[in-house]
Amino acid sequence: MAILKRQQMAIKELTEGEKSELVQMALSDHVSFKNICDQYGLKEKETKKFMRANISPRAYKNWRKRVRTFSDRRENYK
Repeated sequence: MAILKRQQMAIKELTEGEKSELVQMALSDHVSFKNICDQYGLKEKETKKFMRANISPRAYKNWRKRVRTFSDRRENYK
């Protein structure tokens, strides 16, 4: 539980530029959740939660659909 609170604090402390970069990384088909975790310390679930809060519902739904489709075809994808 304490880890989750630290990660939530870390997200709140991100600048707008860093938040924008994180969104761009998550939307990119060339960046894995592992890369995002390495750079920002967010695991897959936390990245999804961040994206849900920071992009439109329609964009989030399309992003999740694309990630699921690609992950079914590629072993080392998001």
